[in-house]
Amino acid sequence: MEMADAASGHDGVVNDPDGFLGAKVALFVGEQLVVMLRDEDRDIVWPGWWDFPGGGREGDETPEEVVIREIFEEVGLRIAASDLRGKRAYLTSTGQRTYFFGAHLPADAHTQIRFGGEGQCWALWSVEDYLAHPRGIPHFKARLETYLALGDHEL
Repeated sequence: MEMADAASGHDGVVNDPDGFLGAKVALFVGEQLVVMLRDEDRDIVWPGWWDFPGGGREGDETPEEVVIREIFEEVGLRIAASDLRGKRAYLTSTGQRTYFFGAHLPADAHTQIRFGGEGQCWALWSVEDYLAHPRGIPHFKARLETYLALGDHEL
């Protein structure tokens, strides 16, 4: 059973297995999170806020395929579906389903990061720094906290 995001104004169970908007991932490199500063473009949601890798679905992609592709496009890292943990579905404020995962890479993976040009820059932050930052996207903070609380990870 997958829970909807209470912060989105929806609650209940998400059961539709096929239709979804996209997926995000809390990508850990060692104990640090990969975060990206979104562009300042007023035509996007959360301009100038710190975000996680991920994005919209293309074609018939699965949620796992979305985050695998987006991680490579955004930071140049290759991961496998088996690296993804804690898959949860959430509803957006418009009722569209999205997915959130965690993934954990070794600390030395930071040497392989190559910024893909989406957003302004990337950084490695502690969980505490992301959760405390005034421009960390609020619903992703909540999803990160849920992921960590459920214990389906290894830091």
